[in-house]
Amino acid sequence: MLKKGERGDGMDKLAVLRQYFGFPAFRAGQQTLIDAVFSGRDALGVMPTGGGKSLCYELPALLLPGMTLVVSPLISLMKDQVMALRNAGIPAGCINSSMSLDELRETYRDARYGAYKLLYVAPERLLTDGFCSLAQELAIPLVAVDEAHCISQWGQDFRPSYLKIVEFLQRLPRRPAVAAFTATATAQVRADIIRILQLHEPETVVTGFDRPNLRFEVLRPKDKRTALLQLLSERRDKSGIVYCATRKTVEQVCGLLQEAGFAATRYHAGLDADERKENQEAFICDRSPVMAATNAFGMGIDKSNVSYVIHYNMPKSVEAYYQEAGRAGRDGSPADCILLYSSGDVTTAKFLIFNSSAENEELTDEERQMVQAQDLARLEAMTGYCKTQDCLRGYLLDYFGQPHEKTCGNCGNCLAEYETRDLTREAQMILSCVVRARNRLGYCVGASILSQTLHGGRSARVRELGLDLLPTYGLMSALPGAQIREWIELLERAGYLETDPVHGGIDTTERAAAVLFSDEQVLARVQRTTFTGPRTQKKAAASRTDEPLLAALKALRFRIAQEQGVPAYIVFSNATLLDMAAKRPGSMQELLEVSGVGHVKAERYGAAFLNEIRQFEHTNREES
Repeated sequence: MLKKGERGDGMDKLAVLRQYFGFPAFRAGQQTLIDAVFSGRDALGVMPTGGGKSLCYELPALLLPGMTLVVSPLISLMKDQVMALRNAGIPAGCINSSMSLDELRETYRDARYGAYKLLYVAPERLLTDGFCSLAQELAIPLVAVDEAHCISQWGQDFRPSYLKIVEFLQRLPRRPAVAAFTATATAQVRADIIRILQLHEPETVVTGFDRPNLRFEVLRPKDKRTALLQLLSERRDKSGIVYCATRKTVEQVCGLLQEAGFAATRYHAGLDADERKENQEAFICDRSPVMAATNAFGMGIDKSNVSYVIHYNMPKSVEAYYQEAGRAGRDGSPADCILLYSSGDVTTAKFLIFNSSAENEELTDEERQMVQAQDLARLEAMTGYCKTQDCLRGYLLDYFGQPHEKTCGNCGNCLAEYETRDLTREAQMILSCVVRARNRLGYCVGASILSQTLHGGRSARVRELGLDLLPTYGLMSALPGAQIREWIELLERAGYLETDPVHGGIDTTERAAAVLFSDEQVLARVQRTTFTGPRTQKKAAASRTDEPLLAALKALRFRIAQEQGVPAYIVFSNATLLDMAAKRPGSMQELLEVSGVGHVKAERYGAAFLNEIRQFEHTNREES
């Protein structure tokens, strides 16, 4: 273990990687960024969630003199990272608003005495007199900015407090190297990060946004509650997150899961701070392995053994979706990212967009309109993801500007079976209804009203608008409303219909006339089957014969974690246990060859895991 004031003198970066982090080699982009910051250059790293961004400043911190400062947005995230570093034998600390005065004084004192190689701090803390005074006394060779997209107004999670970083750097007696890291940044956001942080000719590494271990799927269930219970029943032994659009939905979903016997908890901004903290810790430590949450439960989660993320509602943007889905499989293990879509999600998202911008008193009317237009464009892109029949992974990578294969072979769309149907007659009914409704009202109505009209629904709104008087009323009464809405979306994808992004009204395009008046055929590619279970997931490193041993190792990990009061993944990640089950080490030296097992963890936990493996093999020999 690294002692106070020690640095990795005499150790090269590969030796540090092996000894403290337990990895035999660097991942893509890591070495380039590490070399840059170690040499004193600024750097910008755009790497997918779970791609090893943290290592790019943690490892240089061990080799550089002095203390590396890490700007991190959330208290919970800081605590998780500090806990993981200390467990690996790396001295780290944090300063945040949840600490008592005595704790702050102790941390400040330890920092002055050189007790830390890494110190985590929130951006709001940077310009306080006490912290500025401390920073000016210390040798800070590197400032790492985590979740750097927060600095851009074009980013999904813009935080004005991040703008304080530049002023803080200007107050230091000597400007350190600055390294910024993010997982989701478009070209515009990357340019903003460089400009606002005033990075000097930074070494920029964009390793890509692809997460091959994640399987994406969009489902359109008739009943989301039933679908959710089925999905979680197939994953009872796994930990996961269920994201919901509103606090009310979180409460409903959490209650549903608890009634069904799942150890579930909840997280949203309407809970008091103590309950949020308690519920998050229960999830992190696997006492409640299922978390129902709003997007408030986002960047603050660094749990590596999340095996699935289910979106009960569609998020407002692709950036938000990818960031939230990226909470799954952070350790590289196979994981599922499933979105339960319904047309009502679009309505909810629009309400949240207009409501959030209206409540922001800092915006001028012009700025408010710009923000709304920007958010609606993002929503349209997100809706496109839910409606596409093409490769889902490809859609996401297209959005972030990354080239890719036409199909990934491991998403719901690529794995589904399709058939071609002649939907000309159905298309004529729908297009005729759109035209007649528009002519009667003088404006266009949305998909929900159209489907109710075609189905022959007797809702108050249909009668109020007089749509029950149209010749097209009830033309498709034999079909459920959900099926009609699916055909409407299909016609939109095919270019016969278009939706007003602001008001949601649906109108015909120029192409529709050929179907209505020239009998142009509408041949549609219709999904025949969907895949929802883990059976579609690509196999992990451990084979079927290793699964009983893997279960035993996970049980041991859980017992150790409970005894020590730490999250299970802090002991060993899922990926490490998979490799351990596959390699079955019989000695301490062989254990050190397992990915993710460094010297400190081997000393701390090695004997227990080696004994578990020996007992397992002995029992299996006797039974055979």
